[in-house]
Amino acid sequence: MTDKKVPLRMCIACRESKTKDNLLRIVKVNDEYVINNSNKVCGRSSYVCKNSACVEKVIKNKLLHKTFKQNIDNSLYDALRESLND
Repeated sequence: MTDKKVPLRMCIACRESKTKDNLLRIVKVNDEYVINNSNKVCGRSSYVCKNSACVEKVIKNKLLHKTFKQNIDNSLYDALRESLND
């Protein structure tokens, strides 16, 4: 019997592949951006590690701007920082 393959996702900051439960998911839904931990929201998404180093790198380098190819409101970056504290 073969083991079930676990899908991996890549962090946009450190470029490491990890399982979904080790990452925060940022989703674009109808021109709005949501930090989604349940993985139930459909839409274009990117992933960031659940550690402060990666989150700070995303904020400092404005990596969400590059990933989604449009300007991202600073409130999303603030919400991303706050999601680590939860």
